[in-house]
Amino acid sequence: MKTLSGKTALVTGASRGIGREIAVTLAAAGANVYATFNSSPADETLRHILEHGVQGVIAKLDVSKPEEADAAVKQCVETLGGIDILVNNAGITKDGLLMRMKDADWDAVLDTNLKGAFNMIRAASRPMMKKRHGRIINIGSVVGSTGNPGQANYSASKAGLIGLSKAVARELASRNILVNVIAPGYIITEMTEVLTEEVKDSILSGIPLNRFGTATDVADLAVFLASDASGYITGQVLHVNGGLYM
Repeated sequence: MKTLSGKTALVTGASRGIGREIAVTLAAAGANVYATFNSSPADETLRHILEHGVQGVIAKLDVSKPEEADAAVKQCVETLGGIDILVNNAGITKDGLLMRMKDADWDAVLDTNLKGAFNMIRAASRPMMKKRHGRIINIGSVVGSTGNPGQANYSASKAGLIGLSKAVARELASRNILVNVIAPGYIITEMTEVLTEEVKDSILSGIPLNRFGTATDVADLAVFLASDASGYITGQVLHVNGGLYM
């Protein structure tokens, strides 16, 4: 069903993995998609978007830079006619134990994962407020709620994203702009594929559904949150983790 026909979505970090799957699934639901990338090209993402008969644009974007966030939203509005849906998926990791973590690694992760989301929300909220309608979907992580050894910076950025989302949800609710967080658990990606079978078994032992999630599990929820069917849901953290965290 083309539940998002006539809508336009901006998806950051859409060159691969969860971001690509979200961008393509939104397109399959009928949305025009402005997909951004930073280090990895997104040509494959654009090809899959266009296969669904919608409009698509790819653009390089460093979300940590406010001026680039503003420019991306402006170009999305100018080329695709507006912005109805913002998906903040862009993120990085620079793991390391607390005592050995460099200031630069802390700053880089917070600048991209948290400040980057703030930059994009601030830029996108302006045209959304004029339209009095919008959906903002922030991609968090289970570790934003549980923490994780060796990921103090990443966990802090995702915990901060929850607080940011709840505050913005309260601010923008009167303009019918809904803000929610999707917090994935262990999702099959390039990172999980390189884990040893022993490590995989150890992780799976803590997941009641006894399987890793897929990017589709996350993307399908994103489409729901972007649609009119989610019209009474805002300020929530929706966990997609097979029961790992309840």
